Amino acid sequence: MFINLLRSRRSVRSFEDKPVEQEKIDLLLEAMLRSPSSRGLNPWEFVVVTDKETLAALSEAKPHGASFVKNAGLAIVVCAHPEKCDVWVEDCSIAAIILHLAAADLGLGSCWAQMRLREYNAEKSAGERVAEILDLELGMEVEAIIAVGYPAIELSGHDRSSLPWDHVSYERFDKRTKE
Repeated sequence: MFINLLRSRRSVRSFEDKPVEQEKIDLLLEAMLRSPSSRGLNPWEFVVVTDKETLAALSEAKPHGASFVKNAGLAIVVCAHPEKCDVWVEDCSIAAIILHLAAADLGLGSCWAQMRLREYNAEKSAGERVAEILDLELGMEVEAIIAVGYPAIELSGHDRSSLPWDHVSYERFDKRTKE
């Protein structure tokens, strides 16, 4: 069941030195291409990266929080043509979560490295650095890099009791109980 996939999925930042098979990459891409998009505009673009040098360069696209990309078997860069749709950020985010869930379903681990609104250095954003590395078209925006691979360690899902149930309201904000 889907809920069991959600219960067991964790962000994975440590990967085995093992490539992801093309059949699995194809399934991941199909899952992303099937993701919902506002008005069916599909503003997203996905760049598949398996080259170790490129993975290493992407892992340094921002000073913190992307180093794990270097050791992944695969990275999929989620980017968009923002002029196509005013909600491209949401469309890209939906596609990215579909990727995470598809990866978990295939026995792979994954982790999101945020690029949008992050900096590479004082002169350049992380997205601009990724755009340079991947030769993106002018005007494209980078949402995130999703690292994917075979987990080096097995993590158990979060216990139900650790979920932030205090963030749930019923009928009106801050009404924490059902009647």
